[in-house]
Amino acid sequence: MAEILKGAPVAAALTEKLIARAEILKSKNINPTLAIVRVGEKPGDISYETGATKRCEKIGIDVKKFILPDDASHEKILNVIREINNDSSIHGCLVLRPLPDKKIEEAACEILSPSKDVDCMTAGSLASVFAGRGDGYAPCTAQACLEILDFYGVELEGKNIAVLGRSLVIGRPLSIMLQNRNATITMCHSKTRDLEKISRNSEIIIAAIGRAKFVDKNFIAPGQIIIDVGINVDEAGKLCGDVKFEEVEPIVKAVTPVPAGVGSVTTAVLAKHVIEAAER
Repeated sequence: MAEILKGAPVAAALTEKLIARAEILKSKNINPTLAIVRVGEKPGDISYETGATKRCEKIGIDVKKFILPDDASHEKILNVIREINNDSSIHGCLVLRPLPDKKIEEAACEILSPSKDVDCMTAGSLASVFAGRGDGYAPCTAQACLEILDFYGVELEGKNIAVLGRSLVIGRPLSIMLQNRNATITMCHSKTRDLEKISRNSEIIIAAIGRAKFVDKNFIAPGQIIIDVGINVDEAGKLCGDVKFEEVEPIVKAVTPVPAGVGSVTTAVLAKHVIEAAER
């Protein structure tokens, strides 16, 4: 039976360290502050906003919310982001995406200051991740994967890792982050040939392909470590990952659950980035 790599202990350890760092900042009259921009009332956005707010409150991070209606004009949305850029009391900004249309999302990505972009939505932040320098921060979910691996003592140097998915939110930046840790990466996608074979021959699989229970027993081999980034709903209406947990868990060495895995660490990473921004 596999070791279950739960996210709660990872998030708790991060939170404990961040509380101490927040206290140091406050002793210097610096109140670490996160701005959350939400357009509309999508349940997923509200859920993440609630989780992020609770995490920040626990750590001692102030949260300023900018809630706009679904039909908010492009200029109104962009003006809110400009306001955040110009407010020196705000250290980080989380824009809940996707925004109502691609055009406004691209515009928002262009104008948000990379120094306040705590979830890697701007080109400047992505450049920082890819170049290994600059003011930007890695995507919170991608960073959460590394936090879990580090917490459970998984050595990355020299490991062969298959990253399933090439999105700018997880797959591509995470591949670079893993390479920076001296791992050897095969980044796979929907057109990859022999995907099952590549996965079986890897020591670690990170599933971020966005398809419910896509990774089954044909993808895995004994001794592997599986990080499941997927958030999906199965045919029974239950939350599930990209990995078919019930098939994989009896075979592999370790696996993250869904829920209670990567997702539960993401808000702690978001808070970490806000603290780092305030320290800067």
